[in-house]
Amino acid sequence: MDWDPGSFTMKRKLGHRRQGSIDLLETIGVVNENGNEISSVPPVQSHLTFDFVLVAKISEEEENNQCVRKQKAFIAALKGKNLKVHRFRDDDKVFYCIRAPERVFETYRYLLKVSDACNWSCEQQGTIPQSTRIRIVDFILHHTCIDSEGVSEYLPDLMKKNVFETHFCLHEKREQKELKQSWARWSACFRGQPITNVRNYLGEKVALYFLWLGWYTFLLIPASVIGLIVFLYGLAFYKTSPLIQEVCQSNVIMCPLCDISCKVWELSDTCMYAKVSLLFDNEGTVAFAMFMAVWATVFLEFWKRHRSSYVCAWKVFDWCEEEEELILEIVNNARCEPKMHIHSYLRSTIVMVLATLMMLIIIGLTHALVVFRVIATVLLAENSSWPVITDNSQTVALMLGAVLHYITITVMTRVNCTVSMKLSEIENKHSHSAIERSFTVKMFIFQFFTMFSSLMYTAFFLGRINGHPGGYTRLSGIWRLEECHPSGCLTDLFIQMSIIMVLKQTFNNIFEYAGPWFRRWLNRKKTQKLRRRCLKCYKKECMSAKEGSELCENCKLEDLHRNYGLINTDSFSLFNEFLEMVMQFSFTTIFVAAFPLAPLLALLNNIIEIRLDAIKMVSLERRLVPKKANNIGVWTEVLEAISVLAVIANGLVIGISSDFIPRLVYKYYYGPCANGSDTGIDCMVGYINNTLSIANISDKRVSEDFTQNQMVTYSGINVTHCSYRDYRSNEDFSLTNQFWVILAARLIFIIMFEHVVVIFKCVASWFVPTSPLDVRNERLFDKLRRLKEELRVQRAQHDTLTKLNENGNVKRTSKQKKTNKLNSM
Repeated sequence: MDWDPGSFTMKRKLGHRRQGSIDLLETIGVVNENGNEISSVPPVQSHLTFDFVLVAKISEEEENNQCVRKQKAFIAALKGKNLKVHRFRDDDKVFYCIRAPERVFETYRYLLKVSDACNWSCEQQGTIPQSTRIRIVDFILHHTCIDSEGVSEYLPDLMKKNVFETHFCLHEKREQKELKQSWARWSACFRGQPITNVRNYLGEKVALYFLWLGWYTFLLIPASVIGLIVFLYGLAFYKTSPLIQEVCQSNVIMCPLCDISCKVWELSDTCMYAKVSLLFDNEGTVAFAMFMAVWATVFLEFWKRHRSSYVCAWKVFDWCEEEEELILEIVNNARCEPKMHIHSYLRSTIVMVLATLMMLIIIGLTHALVVFRVIATVLLAENSSWPVITDNSQTVALMLGAVLHYITITVMTRVNCTVSMKLSEIENKHSHSAIERSFTVKMFIFQFFTMFSSLMYTAFFLGRINGHPGGYTRLSGIWRLEECHPSGCLTDLFIQMSIIMVLKQTFNNIFEYAGPWFRRWLNRKKTQKLRRRCLKCYKKECMSAKEGSELCENCKLEDLHRNYGLINTDSFSLFNEFLEMVMQFSFTTIFVAAFPLAPLLALLNNIIEIRLDAIKMVSLERRLVPKKANNIGVWTEVLEAISVLAVIANGLVIGISSDFIPRLVYKYYYGPCANGSDTGIDCMVGYINNTLSIANISDKRVSEDFTQNQMVTYSGINVTHCSYRDYRSNEDFSLTNQFWVILAARLIFIIMFEHVVVIFKCVASWFVPTSPLDVRNERLFDKLRRLKEELRVQRAQHDTLTKLNENGNVKRTSKQKKTNKLNSM
């Protein structure tokens, strides 16, 4: 087989072009690559200062201080690995600046080349970029230990004992400035993101997060528009709706909502509540819920395509995280031993039991919120001096419960993080990637239960387990459970979701930006002395900061203080951003049937969130250690699980919480238009009265629940009966036939809804391939190129050996002839 380099190069130029998926993202404004072909190798700049920095506080008794001895031992261990350490002392701090020799990166590059899954990585194609240098040195730092009384202590252990205060990698001024101008500023909110530049500076993992967030934000636009149309549809017809007219013009007397202090009330008092209910509980909600279920699948499938295009262009498509860790282990210690895969049924059982216990505690908090709302309803009705609160005590209690739920979420987030980390440590996984996956799954499950347990109670249990007059369900035999409004329970779910979502997004963004910004401002005040001192430096290298230049000692110290004064970052920094967005995705999809405006709120938040995260990572926080990745990890599986839960939850919300099914049953089976008769009146006239049952005060069981004072209206009229929302007999409180008909219709709808939506999701998933043809062809072309390159190298080596052997044979033959000639003489 002959190989022609010239023809191969020509085909390469003709065949290689930027993937269409990336062109599409740039066209719609998600990314901004300036129309350039994406390079697989990050640009290489000679670093101006150091790869990593360790910071320690100076002790007054240096020689006798144990911390100082450990510092020296750890620095000596680093030097034993051929790392160069420069010491800078300033006031009460000492900076250990670390720079790795080229031999470390040559070893890394060679191991990449001979590995099974990482040999396509870009680092083995040229000089190691600064982002990779940082990642390798960070791994070495965290896997270097010292012996302390027979116990191995690593960097995290030393930091806990205050041997070292912190560690960080340095921002590169020129690249930082470029990202600030093109991306990390508020005026760039409506511009595409320079994903490749982000990858070059912050690593593939961060770049994929922003690519995912940008695509998610873009697809929220059609979802927001349709959700707004559904809301406007309800707004356009609520004035003419016979359901609202029936509530607003009703003379029906309703039963008291609580004991002792609550009196009977007129249904017309809740006219506004009925109007709000119809805005979110109408026919358009069903179609919108189906659309959002399919939307989630389309979003994920197209995300996989866009991810494939970028990781293929970056040459990390086949990259393996676990194999990368093995390579770094060898770079750190050539005599290292592999950490074996182990499984302990005892550990797994302990983790399962503890995780179950944690979920029970979280569910218990949900019960506590329910108890709070029940008690708050009674106390507000009995003790409030404001008639508005007294008359709407249940709604006010619901809103207070939502605020308390938000506070609970904020507190439990930290608790869940600690518990998840401890459980992951108990499992004793063999690699960092396995630990990260385990931690992510546990943290999401705990957080999901924390955020949605209360919403699930409101959606599926509120107003269905509270009983009826003469047979109310009570907490501790004292407090009655909450009831739904006669217009339905969906509004309660909407109020709770809107409060939590608005509070969470608003306060998170405020604290997320204001805290780091204020701390940076304070630190700038502290380092002004160094800046004034550095202004006296007139070295050309310091002023222009060109490639390969070396800063003066004063400028280096100023740069160290500038980075030291930024907010600390760790492995959880990016995880927290992902968790925040994934939980928002859950809010946007799972209960969207109750809150069609959720996508719009998410869209407005994400437009700010993208720039907020960018500004934080580039300007307000220390530089994240650039991590290599070819996907967003286990978050993909989490998002797919959420999309499945969204189908189930929305089907249950429409089938159980919404009045959509009872209205259909009434319209075609019990209402004026039943049996296809045309009476000339609206088919929904009389629906509200049809959903109400009557309790007579003459019934002994009812008289035990209500006092005589409660059965007097605010206008002073005594009533002998009152109505409540349920399908029960007026004599013995047994469930009517209509209840069972509606229940059967609900179950049929839920089954049909979920099957139809699942079919649409499967069709959408099949219709959108995970990898574009451009990516497949590009990978095929790269494989062919590598095979031919290996063949060329092998043939060149073979030809060289052949020539050496021929030259050796010629020399031996000539020598033999001379020897024979001498012997013959």
